[in-house]
Amino acid sequence: MEKLTIEGQTIIEETEDGSSTRDAGIIMAAQKIEHYEIATYGTLTQLATVLGLEDIAERLGETLAEEKEADDNLTGIAESINYEAAAAAEEEENSSY
Repeated sequence: MEKLTIEGQTIIEETEDGSSTRDAGIIMAAQKIEHYEIATYGTLTQLATVLGLEDIAERLGETLAEEKEADDNLTGIAESINYEAAAAAEEEENSSY
């Protein structure tokens, strides 16, 4: 998890402040963390179920659902930001000719 946090910080340091490229990079880094959390909560939910810890499995399942919702929200944001980032990169490429 620490490496994912460092990766996010590197994206911030290496992209222009306020740019859609930075926004897209931050979303990418955040989604990597969400996917890590989804994998963890999914595994823990299943383990609690196998161990017969239904109350715990239910709570972990609720947290898993929240993490999936956060990932879906980030995907929705990314869909528009990625188009903006691509357009900005194309504009920058065309202006260098």
